[in-house]
Amino acid sequence: MKDRVLVLNAGSSSLKFGLFRRQAGDGLVLDAQGQVDGIGSRPRFTAKDADGERLADEALGGRVADGGQALEHVAAWLASRFDRRQLVGVGHRVVHGGAGFARPVLVTREVLSELRQLVPLAPLHQPHNLGAIEAVFERMPGLPQVACFDTGFHRGHAEVADLVPLPAELRAGGLQRYGFHGLSYEYIASALPAVAPEIAGGRVLVAHLGSGASLCALRNGRSVDSSLGFTALDGLCMGTRPGALDPGVVLYLFQNLGLGVGEVENLLYRQSGLLGISGISNDMRVLLDSAEPAARLAVDYFVYRAAKEIGALAAVLGGLDALVFTAGIGENSAELRRRICAASAWLGIEFDPVANERRGPRITTSDSPVSTWVIPTNEELMIARHTEALLSER
Repeated sequence: MKDRVLVLNAGSSSLKFGLFRRQAGDGLVLDAQGQVDGIGSRPRFTAKDADGERLADEALGGRVADGGQALEHVAAWLASRFDRRQLVGVGHRVVHGGAGFARPVLVTREVLSELRQLVPLAPLHQPHNLGAIEAVFERMPGLPQVACFDTGFHRGHAEVADLVPLPAELRAGGLQRYGFHGLSYEYIASALPAVAPEIAGGRVLVAHLGSGASLCALRNGRSVDSSLGFTALDGLCMGTRPGALDPGVVLYLFQNLGLGVGEVENLLYRQSGLLGISGISNDMRVLLDSAEPAARLAVDYFVYRAAKEIGALAAVLGGLDALVFTAGIGENSAELRRRICAASAWLGIEFDPVANERRGPRITTSDSPVSTWVIPTNEELMIARHTEALLSER
């Protein structure tokens, strides 16, 4: 019986997966999830079941040097536990859908070719997303694949929110603000009615804070605006990306410092942000543990930018009912949540330090004018839902 959906989320140094099963009355339930991380350096495979029980924890040494070999390892492990004939299809996270893809789509060779044209807009992510799709085409021909886009949830903004203020003839080619982390935000919007029904229909800011970081303004569960724009370089300071940057800085890099296109791309995507400021690490945990002044400055700047963007998007919403923290830093760093809430207290956030230390889900007092929450995201489940729904239509 075909009743399982496999989800793949391929990145530059990791491959995450989730295996979900259809269950009558409960929709999709998790069978197993895990990842190969440290690809290209110290690869390690971990997996756990729906209850969090460890199923695998293995150093892979020289056996996994790239994403293709990581997928081979995951496929072999899954085949040892589950019958591949039970798979309905495979769902993938694809960071950029451009102007042409607003909703999840069944992947064909033609679709894959169109998505490759968007690689320059997301060079850190798109090649690896598409590499996983290509690998499944080669290894499991005939198995349906669905691409789910991080940009999709943000489609439907007011025109002014997505406008790039350049001449119309340039904008006609798809030069606009797109926003990213949409699968994460869509999941949070879907979870609010159960976790925090009092705010689900209100004005909510979601802070997706991880190595990649952004904010999304929700009204009645729909995206109104985002801190990310045409590419994933805008907005908040990130692990290796600068966030909002005066375009004149880029011109200066070209004109005055003589850097080439590849050098500037590498600088902006891989050498800036927390890593660039600190000169130590792009990992917030390392920076919080460091006594180095440059590490403290990187953390201070991260908090400063987050508070500044929260204020801007609160203005877009015309006020704020709630703030939600999610993703790696947002879910796990009580210190960063405390500092960002302190910097945003003027909005009406009355912080509860005890609730914050235990990760909420609510981390403000019961009478706080603006409630604040910690809600774990689940991009893999969102992808599985989209994949199952699209393939069921067929």
